[in-house]
Amino acid sequence: MSYHALSQHFEQLHHLQHLGAICGWDQATMMPSGGNEARAEALGTLAVLCHQQLQDPRLADWFADAEQESSAREHKVSLAEMRRQWRDATLLPADLVRAMSLAGSRCEHAWRSLRPANDWAGYLPLFEEVLNLSRQVASARAETLGLSRYDSLLEQYEPGMRSARLDTLFGGLKSWLPELITQVQNKQRNEPMLQPQGPFAIEQQRALGLEVMTLLGFDFNHGRLDVSAHPFCGGVSEDVRLTTRYNEQDVAQALMGIIHETGHARYEQGLPAQWRRLPVGQARSMGVHESQSLFFEMQLARHPAFIARLTPLLERHFGAQPAFAPDNMARLYTRVSPGLIRVDADEVTYPAHIMLRYEIERDLIEGRMEARDLPERWDQLMQTYLGLSTKGNYKDGCLQDIHWTDGSFGYFPSYTLGSIYASQQAAAMQQQQRSLEQLIDNNLSSVFEWLQQHIWQHASLLETDTLIQQACGQSLDATAFKHHLQQRYLG
Repeated sequence: MSYHALSQHFEQLHHLQHLGAICGWDQATMMPSGGNEARAEALGTLAVLCHQQLQDPRLADWFADAEQESSAREHKVSLAEMRRQWRDATLLPADLVRAMSLAGSRCEHAWRSLRPANDWAGYLPLFEEVLNLSRQVASARAETLGLSRYDSLLEQYEPGMRSARLDTLFGGLKSWLPELITQVQNKQRNEPMLQPQGPFAIEQQRALGLEVMTLLGFDFNHGRLDVSAHPFCGGVSEDVRLTTRYNEQDVAQALMGIIHETGHARYEQGLPAQWRRLPVGQARSMGVHESQSLFFEMQLARHPAFIARLTPLLERHFGAQPAFAPDNMARLYTRVSPGLIRVDADEVTYPAHIMLRYEIERDLIEGRMEARDLPERWDQLMQTYLGLSTKGNYKDGCLQDIHWTDGSFGYFPSYTLGSIYASQQAAAMQQQQRSLEQLIDNNLSSVFEWLQQHIWQHASLLETDTLIQQACGQSLDATAFKHHLQQRYLG
């Protein structure tokens, strides 16, 4: 049976990707710096092996035969997802895949030391190589897919999404978001707020994070928490690797980072076991993936009812202090203040950070700007969207993100898509069940059961618009997001 042969073939590919994910996690968390060149070479070789697995000449015949073997919907969808991965692989020559992996590993590794040193000059040639190769990838994909260069990369993270739709969506956000930011800042200006007084020992922060992960249902038999320069969720569904970074003067940074990554992890752990090793059993899109992390961090963790549950945990690990009062913590975790750093941004200003990056990466890939122009363009847009300047401050400007170091162009829109999807899911959940306050007060398992039923169990069996339509009663729409922000921040 050709479908069976295809399934076995893609399961083997999954095993190779599993090894790559764990090696990548180790590179970011535990590997000694002297091992980077050898690791980059090893990952490059692994990337070529994965690519060769997808270019196996037998696949074309197997796909043709498998189409005739079954009319079952799940098999048809599974074949379509396998075919999409096969198509993407055949667009690129193996030498380009290897060159991209090597350049990305070297740039990412150098970024870890160049960013703290504010060394744009040292970073630029490495980034230029990654950008050049990314443009070659985009051109190869665009020619076959009949898309623009940028849309061909966006397709990797958000299947079916196009920059024209993003332009409309972001244009709508721009029509009301700046005024909302101003209104919220004016409202909060005279609201008293106490800052928690540190230091907060890293070991105690870690213990708190593990306790909150348990509260959020994380399965420690199939995952773990570690430290990296940039928080992420990696590994595979059976072995999910989370990372965070700690600041002894700020307990919120690591805690909210852990909660965010736990949302990613719960999605991975909730994917249907019978499909996990096939493309159809993977996450639907990065926007849907981000919707889960942002549901956990923004819809749940910054809700006053959840913050009330956090307070005794904070006091248990760090001792009682006035700043830990629930009302104060709620004000602290919903404070709106335009800042330079995306990962530290509040949920009202966060979309501005994403729109900035979207416009830049789109123009970089389309050739409307060059790598050397990045700092100036970044500063211009930061001043336009948030009234802040990053002139000369590269580490808090164009060097702050890890995504472009390995050529992940087209990823950034997923964050704001995730915010919108998360708001739609929260609104639908409350219409179908009870208010979030009641769900948090009574039993968080009801929240997770809704997400399992409406999002997690479907993996890639449904296209994104269909998934959101079925779960929320409508496809992508920013109305619920706007309402959520107005309700939370303006009352």
